[in-house]
Amino acid sequence: MATKDAVLQALQNSEGAFLSGEELSNKLSVSRTTVWKAIKALREEGHPIEAVTNRGYMLMSDSWTITEDSLRACLPTRYKNLDLHIYDTIDSTNLKARQLAMDGAPHGTVVLAKQQTSGRGRLGRSFFSPREGIYLSIVIKPDFDVSKSVLVTSAAAVAVANAIEKVCGLESKIKWVNDVYIDGKKVCGILTEGISDFETGQIEHLILGIGINTTVKDFPAELLATAGAAEGTYSKSALAAETITQALGYIEDLDSASFLPAYKEKSLVIGKTVTVYQGRYKVNPEDEITGVPARVLDIADDGGLIVLYADGHQEKLVSGEISIRI
Repeated sequence: MATKDAVLQALQNSEGAFLSGEELSNKLSVSRTTVWKAIKALREEGHPIEAVTNRGYMLMSDSWTITEDSLRACLPTRYKNLDLHIYDTIDSTNLKARQLAMDGAPHGTVVLAKQQTSGRGRLGRSFFSPREGIYLSIVIKPDFDVSKSVLVTSAAAVAVANAIEKVCGLESKIKWVNDVYIDGKKVCGILTEGISDFETGQIEHLILGIGINTTVKDFPAELLATAGAAEGTYSKSALAAETITQALGYIEDLDSASFLPAYKEKSLVIGKTVTVYQGRYKVNPEDEITGVPARVLDIADDGGLIVLYADGHQEKLVSGEISIRI
């Protein structure tokens, strides 16, 4: 076990008590300097470790804090200097990112918060965003044909699924077009919005919003049947950084659509019978709106969903909504 991991384990096992540098040094048979370097590295990863003179080190209870330093430490060199805006609480990261984009924010600008008071989902829904989640938005300045914008959401879904599997060690699946699931429950929602130039009508920026549940402890009972979380012991900074890195990487190479094989492989719906809602959508779960059953055949190269209806005709869905019994 690496010294850094051994130090973290010792702090976790101390159950909120302080451990001195000398105790850690003796316990792990390493020098005090090595302990100090391990503590520094753990802090950069986002672990809030308190240091008190003559008492030592203690892992604080909120062990998933994301700071600018910890997030930058986890980003690769290519994205080390991204414009980062990190908040404890914000109304909506998408709204803030939109404002920044309109003020000239560069491509790749990130807005991140641990809580949203007015989180937004697709089709005008609210997105429940209690404390301890990862809520982030990325400003995208598209250099691709805007007709491919739907692929941005698909790329982001693969990025989140890959990041969860890499950092958290949890297998995840994707429900077309924008939800990531673990063990049959939704752990992530994605919302992509466009900002167009008033005079030309051209889309100048896309705002990619991603909300990842890391716990369900504050969720109301009515959501627990369908909402899940990427729970476990890991660095939230690492998960956020991996999500940002993979999303930007896929989007900056959108023309190759290199993520599509993974999008299909991780699909929850290919080969399944779903209910298709088009025209008037289900804005609220309790809405009584009749959908049409269809079997999902495939996902097209442009991200559309190819479905087969009972009367034998096929259709490619590029918008609308589907539901599936998981």
